[in-house]
Amino acid sequence: MPSISNSILFLFGFLSFALGLSAAKPNVVYVLADDLGWGDLSCFNEYSKIETPHLDRIASEGIRFTDAHSGSAVCTPTRYGIVTGRYSWRSRLKRGVLGGSSTHLIDTERFTVADLMKSEGYHTAMIGKWHLGWDFHFSEGSPSDRFDLKGGESIDYSIPVENGPDAIGFDYYYGHCGSLDMAPYVYVENGRVTAPPDRITVNEDYKGFWREGPTGSDFDHVNVTPNFVERGIKYIEERSRTGQPFFLYLPLPSPHTPILPLERFQGKSGTNYYGDFVQQVDWHMGQIADALERSGVADNTLFIFTSDNGCSPRAVFEELDAVGHKPGSIYRGHKADIYEAGHRVPFIARWPDAVKGGSVSDATICLADLLATLADITDAEVPSNAGEDSVSILQALKGKPGQVREATVHHSINGSFAIRKGDWKLSLCPGSGGWSYPRPNETKDLDLPPIQLFNLKSDPSETTNVFRSNPERVQELYRLLQSYVENGRSTPGPKQANEGETSIDPGRFAKVKAELKL
Repeated sequence: MPSISNSILFLFGFLSFALGLSAAKPNVVYVLADDLGWGDLSCFNEYSKIETPHLDRIASEGIRFTDAHSGSAVCTPTRYGIVTGRYSWRSRLKRGVLGGSSTHLIDTERFTVADLMKSEGYHTAMIGKWHLGWDFHFSEGSPSDRFDLKGGESIDYSIPVENGPDAIGFDYYYGHCGSLDMAPYVYVENGRVTAPPDRITVNEDYKGFWREGPTGSDFDHVNVTPNFVERGIKYIEERSRTGQPFFLYLPLPSPHTPILPLERFQGKSGTNYYGDFVQQVDWHMGQIADALERSGVADNTLFIFTSDNGCSPRAVFEELDAVGHKPGSIYRGHKADIYEAGHRVPFIARWPDAVKGGSVSDATICLADLLATLADITDAEVPSNAGEDSVSILQALKGKPGQVREATVHHSINGSFAIRKGDWKLSLCPGSGGWSYPRPNETKDLDLPPIQLFNLKSDPSETTNVFRSNPERVQELYRLLQSYVENGRSTPGPKQANEGETSIDPGRFAKVKAELKL
């Protein structure tokens, strides 16, 4: 006859399974693609001409979020939000992105998602494209946010890099500093350059483009993504044997430029080189999923796949249009824009122990929500001066319907703001705020209204600006955004300070503000 204690343990185990809980803390693998559009995956877009069977399978085994958003329409600020749970426009970076040799953006005293996971007993690692700055040692010149090293700068690669991922909670890191088209082209592992530059490389082909710059002897642009994935797989296999939970942040440099699919994928998508590269990324995700299965940890691993922003024009939209493929699907714009295709991104999560396979959620979520979600999963405490814009999506992951965020703030490459609440989106600029028509420098001659209001339920493609017929809605959203900026946070908690001035009003819509009583 079983003992009472054994019966209790059995009952607890049964209830844990029934409730989708696990006695062991889940491992977390967070993969961030670069410049991948919402409509590029066949599981998100029925009209996609790019087949993505591996990600489709992962989605069928987990949950797919149809209304997920990056924190910005470009990569550095989105990455800042993922790691800190805070919108990047609260930092010194008010627009644009960092360069390949920029100094560190995240204050080393700031609490990060890696700090949180370490505090809960996790081993933490970052393998991939960092693009949040770290501090090279300059023997000549000084750091800047340039995308090349043609300003007289000279880096001493023998001196350790400071204030990298290891300074903000990561036990291990291996990667490069900026995008794969930004010099210098060197790997850094735990503060040390793995191989100093021995040559200058450049590629001026439009799709395979990268800027001229010093290149490490072990650095080959074509093989950077496979290298990161192979190292990520090795990390999963090694850490799975320890019994200690792990958190792997794996930000890929692809399918961002340079668009360099491996030979085995060239011509396979039936679209163009960009589509081929997307298929390569899909294949790599299959490798990650297989590694988790092979290591025996797949069931209790939260595996997330998403993108840092929408698709870039470097994908050559004309070629994709010719075969009927649209990276943004029905959504307007592309990377850099305040319009939906600039920041609406694919988001897939698989966690068999807690997430029902084949689920779909229409909850509006933001990539900055990672910190609060992991705190919820691990029952960890977040300091009151951290994760100011992060909201837990755990209940949505587990299939609970309804919204989780009060509102979400969007940001374009030129620093234009938008705020989304429910079906309504208010954009505080007259055009795209980015690279699609009408660009900021084109709006001056078009006599466009300085603000835009869209109902995304009835007008998901943002074709009709209805701000004049909905003044109360404009007032509500404007004042909510204003409060988020002034309070230093968009979540409950004590008021926090932004770094430097953060203005949502560039002074160009004074007349409209008076008219709408903003």
